[in-house]
Amino acid sequence: MNHDAIILFAHGARDPRWAAPFEAVAERVRSERPGVAVRLAFLELMTPDLPAAAAELIGAGCRRIEVVPLFLGTGGHVRKDLPALLDALRGAHPQIGFTLHPAVGDAPEVIAAMAAAAARTVPRP
Repeated sequence: MNHDAIILFAHGARDPRWAAPFEAVAERVRSERPGVAVRLAFLELMTPDLPAAAAELIGAGCRRIEVVPLFLGTGGHVRKDLPALLDALRGAHPQIGFTLHPAVGDAPEVIAAMAAAAARTVPRP
């Protein structure tokens, strides 16, 4: 078993349909990294939350967990809330390596994809 895992961390919403794109991202990551455990976790309004997702992965034997915020930018949730949640997890599970990655919206390829999608809405001259 691979002892690596990825938690894709999103905000959460009341409408369950809101999670569909995030579930699609999780499926694509699973197909690109077979053998790596991939879970979604949510800050609020949806389950599992970050501690529950981490506990599940740790219980399955994962020893290194990469946390990837599926946020378009680095606002208060990514800058303050998420690091505090990770600090609590590190304190509760000192044997586990947790790595916090930048928000996906800061990645140049994500910015390029959003720009391309927006540009497609207007025909080329």
